[in-house]
Amino acid sequence: MLENVLKYIREQQLLRPGERVAVACSGGADSVALLRSLVDLHETLGVVLSVAHFHHHIRGAEADTDKQFVEELAATLQLEFHSASGNVPQHAAQSKISIETAARELRHQWFAELIKQGTVDKIATAHTLDDQAETVLMRILRGTGARGLAGIAAAHKSKHLVRPLLTTSRREVEAYLKAKGQCWREDSTNLDLGHTRNRIRHTLLPLLERDFNPAIRQTLADLAELAHAEDEYWSNELASLLPRLVHEGKPSRSGRSSSGQAEGILALDVLALCGFPLAVRRQVIHATALQLGVSLEFKHIQQLIGLVEHGKSGIKLVLPDGLVANRTVREVQFSRNKQEPPENYCYSLPIPGEVAVPELGIIIRARLISDGKQKASGYNRATLLSTSLLGLKLTVRNWRAGDKFFPAHTQSPKKVKELLQPGRLGQEFSPAQRKAWPVIESAGQIVWMRSFPVSHDFASNSGDAVLIEEIKMSIEAGD
Repeated sequence: MLENVLKYIREQQLLRPGERVAVACSGGADSVALLRSLVDLHETLGVVLSVAHFHHHIRGAEADTDKQFVEELAATLQLEFHSASGNVPQHAAQSKISIETAARELRHQWFAELIKQGTVDKIATAHTLDDQAETVLMRILRGTGARGLAGIAAAHKSKHLVRPLLTTSRREVEAYLKAKGQCWREDSTNLDLGHTRNRIRHTLLPLLERDFNPAIRQTLADLAELAHAEDEYWSNELASLLPRLVHEGKPSRSGRSSSGQAEGILALDVLALCGFPLAVRRQVIHATALQLGVSLEFKHIQQLIGLVEHGKSGIKLVLPDGLVANRTVREVQFSRNKQEPPENYCYSLPIPGEVAVPELGIIIRARLISDGKQKASGYNRATLLSTSLLGLKLTVRNWRAGDKFFPAHTQSPKKVKELLQPGRLGQEFSPAQRKAWPVIESAGQIVWMRSFPVSHDFASNSGDAVLIEEIKMSIEAGD
């Protein structure tokens, strides 16, 4: 394993002699193996090592023991120990993001502080080949493009992160630790099949490995490497193509209008674009929409290809997130129409499970929380729904006229329309944002509403519960 790690570090130029490297160590097998392998290689690499451990306050006494284990390991290896903590469940609830995303955000904020303070030069994290395979497969299942297929990058330059184990399998990690007689900690949440990644890790990948391709993990990791190179190529190409094909504002006799620029209009030159192959046209259209903050799905890009190639002047195409494309004689003009009310939406949400809500650009997840496994006692009960009172499936939809909701810790039900007033929400939202505001119902009754405690009648007082999480859709590589 050490030869593989050293080769990868040198190929990717991850570490340089003299750099101070903090190894992010949770106590699990992957991070312990990363720490031990870099200790074995530190003289060859010429780096100065330390250990960094972040306490997420998710698993109670189990997490306390993890911290103690890592601190003792650092002392045994005679390495400096850095530690910090953050209330992940609270951050997740306040930011309306998943526990996993909240944990990563707080952890990376601390990493950034270590870098900013000059304590270390780089942070090494223990993502393995198996993590890469899981990430790529998860993105395939959710739908992604070349950038998403690139999975986890070997390094994240702006965050000073490096991932030396990205070509090392989890089997190699455990074999290495056993050969050294080095123990590690097991995170009980890694067995919770309520998480999509855990279902892929423990159910889907083993099935694919057993019945379809014994080398599926390596195959998916190879796909990520190919996609990463493709993404780098397109990034360079688009950097030179976009200034030639995309202009700000509307055309006028004196040039591009300043009013058009102020309105956030991007105009795509149709004639010039049609001179390029289809692959280039798709990339340019996708990148143009991204400049306006919208990530388009394949079906929408295909619609725009049709508008470019065969559309007539005056045709208007309404796309997700308020993006509008107007065809003129020589251009397709893109703009954001944030005030245009979205169509009603309605999706089924299993328990446990998740559903994409493209109208909001999020994934909504229903996660089972158990006093025995997930420590429901560590969560704010006002954010948890009672499993015994819910049906097998929930319905995610935007609120409708006449809807009422009874938030926990309030005196009586209120009309949703009243709850969405600026005075209650603490800030102003556009009519389109209010119209698309998500609620979740069970058996025809609203049990959850964004920015409010769960329903008074469905709140969990003890025992197993359901946590509703909102996860922002993203096409960026995982960290």
